[in-house]
Amino acid sequence: MNLNTIDLTILHTSDIHGSILPIYYGTNEYRDIGLSKLSSIIKDEKKKNDNTLLVDCGDALQGSPLIYYYARINPQGENPVIKLFNYLGYDSFTVGNHEFNYGMNYLLNAKNQSNFPWLSSNILNKSNNIPYFGKPYIIKKLSNDLKIGIIGCTTKYIPNWEQPHIIKDLNFEDVINSLNNWIPQMKNEGADIIVVAYHGGFEKDIDTGLPSENLTGENQGYEICEKVQGIDLLLTGHQHRSIYDKYINNVLVCQSGFDGASLGRISLRLEKHSSTWKIKNASSKLLYSKDYDVDNECVELIKKYETDTQAWLDTPIGKIDGDMTISNPTEIRLKDNSLMEFINKVQMHYGETDISLTSLFDNRSLGLKSNVTMRDVVSNYIYPNTLKVLKLKGSDIKSALERSASYFEYIDGQYVVSKDFSNPKPQHYNYDMWEGIDYVLNISKPIGNRVILLKYKGFDMDMAKEYNVVMNNYRASGGGDYFMFKDKLLVKDIPTDVSELIANYILDRKIIDATVNNNWKVIHD
Repeated sequence: MNLNTIDLTILHTSDIHGSILPIYYGTNEYRDIGLSKLSSIIKDEKKKNDNTLLVDCGDALQGSPLIYYYARINPQGENPVIKLFNYLGYDSFTVGNHEFNYGMNYLLNAKNQSNFPWLSSNILNKSNNIPYFGKPYIIKKLSNDLKIGIIGCTTKYIPNWEQPHIIKDLNFEDVINSLNNWIPQMKNEGADIIVVAYHGGFEKDIDTGLPSENLTGENQGYEICEKVQGIDLLLTGHQHRSIYDKYINNVLVCQSGFDGASLGRISLRLEKHSSTWKIKNASSKLLYSKDYDVDNECVELIKKYETDTQAWLDTPIGKIDGDMTISNPTEIRLKDNSLMEFINKVQMHYGETDISLTSLFDNRSLGLKSNVTMRDVVSNYIYPNTLKVLKLKGSDIKSALERSASYFEYIDGQYVVSKDFSNPKPQHYNYDMWEGIDYVLNISKPIGNRVILLKYKGFDMDMAKEYNVVMNNYRASGGGDYFMFKDKLLVKDIPTDVSELIANYILDRKIIDATVNNNWKVIHD
């Protein structure tokens, strides 16, 4: 062994979103995803190299029915994701935006169960402006006195999504300022290599440096590489992208995908010069769950959680009279349909309004079957959103419809998703469908001029008049670039998960009629 050369492996996961087993809970079909498959990769890589570090970049503790059941229905014992993170020996965890979704008690319980540090340099305690989760970096001492510094930071955009009462004690500092403050201290403590584990992505094209989205501060990966000195490696997340073997300003960058379908492996060969370690060469690649078997030890560790979750998911709650299933997600977004109309009706009931908007979150939703179970509900409404009622002007509503209308392009006789809603990741959840107003979107018109009809109760909507509108908390905060909703007067807050409201609505009525009043459509002429 050459004492002046070390091969270091860094394994990187992100955006696990509560995905443990390789299944899609809507149907229990097999999928090449999940922490139980990543476990096989991690164990294999650790066997190959004793100098291996394991890092997660956030959004682990929300996103699957299993974790919903644990968080909302039966929060007993260890958090199942943390249980497996402990088992696999993670070295650090960067806090993601979705960690906050179930509230601070849930978050802090998970942190207290963790055998590894939670890192975020820019999430600060409002009372004293120091990092809320403790020391924001670690320095791992490996063989031959090699010291690897890992610092975590989190998208500063969380206040634009999260419910204010959850994050009332926190400040979210700009990541550039935060990293420039802490990295010199890491160097002073002897860190030879600096790794930034960022729950955020890239706001610019990695190859061209041109903006790829509105520069809101949600994603600052490119800016980090430009404006923060001393970084060797930037690990990212949040955008659900697969990025490897790319450099920005001589910083190697990587993003490991989502739902446990893949992880990043960074290989560094380090050479010692005098008393300082330098990177001789570096590379990264993604390793895919589809190429590995499930780790049955992981399956056993969460068996009780899974059994209880499956029983809960199969609980019958009511019946649908008619058809609320989905065969073609694109068609659902082109004209009024029974599923979106039903969800809007639920929102209007609890919000006590006559105008509502909602989304079909992704293209995996199957709709509601004749005999409805909890599985159907949580598979169609996958986020732990709550409801808010805002007071909006007619002009705000029209602006929001124009934003949704930009979701479409019309190419070769087909409606397709525009680049703004498909890159860097699909954003189907940012296309809204409304109830309580009548409207027509003409996709042949220029963006910003696509609303060709907008009526309320049979008359043209008054652009100056105010209306109460119910929507989920993400949209109410302006999420998805719906800036016209941001900071509007809050009329009513309904702090119960929408999936729970849907289930309660069905349980109360037993039988739900599938209705379509055809109040909206998308056309091209």
